[in-house]
Amino acid sequence: MKKLLDWRWTPWVALALAAAFPFISAAIDAQYLVRVGGVIGLFMILGLGLNFTLGYAGLFDLGFIAFYAIGAYTTAIAMRAGVPAPAALILAVLVSLTIRALLGLTILRLRGDYLAVVTMGFGEIARLTINNLDALTNGPKGLQLAPWRPLSFISSDPNVQYYLLILAAVAAGVAASSRLEDSRVGRAWIAIREDEIAARLSGIPVRHYKLLAFTISAAFAGLAGGLFAQWEQFVTPESFVFWESILVVSIVVLGGMGSIAGVLVGALVLVGFPPIMQWKLSADWINYRYLFFGLILVLVTLFRPQGILPSSRREAELTS
Repeated sequence: MKKLLDWRWTPWVALALAAAFPFISAAIDAQYLVRVGGVIGLFMILGLGLNFTLGYAGLFDLGFIAFYAIGAYTTAIAMRAGVPAPAALILAVLVSLTIRALLGLTILRLRGDYLAVVTMGFGEIARLTINNLDALTNGPKGLQLAPWRPLSFISSDPNVQYYLLILAAVAAGVAASSRLEDSRVGRAWIAIREDEIAARLSGIPVRHYKLLAFTISAAFAGLAGGLFAQWEQFVTPESFVFWESILVVSIVVLGGMGSIAGVLVGALVLVGFPPIMQWKLSADWINYRYLFFGLILVLVTLFRPQGILPSSRREAELTS
């Protein structure tokens, strides 16, 4: 497995197979899987974003889905105000980054469980604010968007178009994560995660780098939220509940904290398997998805606590 992951052409082969997936699905009359693939892709983007805080910098964040919601609602409100869809996506990323940076300035003095509780509280405050700010968000009734079909020259199916758009975003997120992980900034994040006091004594500006990781992660959430809003053409507060934050955290932990490949595999397993099993077995199978979810987490915790595909550094930390 390690040789396969280290092979230089593996990412390109995986990307080519993923790009061909909608057309393979059409050939075997399984177009439903294209929509499932798009949802998996959205959670891959969210997982890559949370990997900056939880995986690289070791900041436990339980309110990440709030920035997914902020991205989605910013896109919806901007498009309803007449802003072109691509500009609305950029605006969603910028608004998410700004709010995340302001939040980080106030809460990053906290650590561990205290930080987790505060971020969880922010996630609930964001959802309740969206739910009650009727004049701007239309409250629980949600917001409807005009359709935007960016890749109609490839396929008339909106699911195929957004699948390919989300795939491009995942590829860009993987490239950005890889470059940052190997940079001086990435090494500083890992030093902070391993021993914050030692990192500070080594001259690393800990607060600055923690805020950087915390803020960058919001760009991924804002982008995923914007794509979600444009794909669904409808946003409602019920799409951004606390459970979604737990799911994103589980994706990163299951796949392997600090591992890009691990995050992608974690999203594939936790988000992809339940609907695929529903499709192959029966519609009732989806009622057991939480049992399946818990069983996977228990098994991984018992037999592979470092995650399915951990980074070599993280694996060494846990096994030494």
